[in-house]
Amino acid sequence: MESMLQGEYISVLDAKTKHEFEAHVVRFAQGLGFRTVTAMAVIDHVLGEPEFHCVDNGPAAYDALASDPANGKRDPVMQHCKHKSVPIIWNQATYVVAGEGNKWEEQAQYGYRCGIGLAMHLPKGRHFFLGVDRDQALPACPSEITRMTAALQLYAAYAQEASTHVLLPSVAPQETVALTPRELETLRWAMEGKTAWEVGRILGIAEDTVARHAHSAARKLGCSSKLHAVVKALRLGLIQ
Repeated sequence: MESMLQGEYISVLDAKTKHEFEAHVVRFAQGLGFRTVTAMAVIDHVLGEPEFHCVDNGPAAYDALASDPANGKRDPVMQHCKHKSVPIIWNQATYVVAGEGNKWEEQAQYGYRCGIGLAMHLPKGRHFFLGVDRDQALPACPSEITRMTAALQLYAAYAQEASTHVLLPSVAPQETVALTPRELETLRWAMEGKTAWEVGRILGIAEDTVARHAHSAARKLGCSSKLHAVVKALRLGLIQ
């Protein structure tokens, strides 16, 4: 299953339509062991309500409840993701502790009993949410939960980049980004899975200097993390 998931990371960047994008994220979620998935791009506006652009494969009967603005305000998972970038692993207890046990009962009948969700908070008031859900309990083994969460975090960087051009074509600029040779080298080695310490040894520079190059590259690319910067640089053809 791991090799299949890894193939999905890059292939989602090839999605040209909303339908293709949805097919990619659904296939990834189901390969990870979850029945349903939601991928949502959000744009905040200084004046007016935020924009929501979403794909999901949830049951049609759940659409009315899911699209109700009050639903998100009650949902402790969405409230967590609204303010934090740390993934949340949730189940019935998450809702009970938040005083929203009834909310969990409402959604559980549609198969939303537990899952993992995370958000990426980007420059210029843009956000990306990715959540996977199922009606069976999550694995009892902590290492398996860690593996699932790590896979979701990695995939989110690719899915967010794809969503910019599929769900938000009107705001996706034709980027021309100039990175320095050191910034490009840093991203290339990061793509190979090297740590900042290892890259520093390879390039003959300090670990802190590597981190500064990575941070500078991410800022120029408008990305929220080094991983996201690697994905965007790949899509733009800046690294191979």
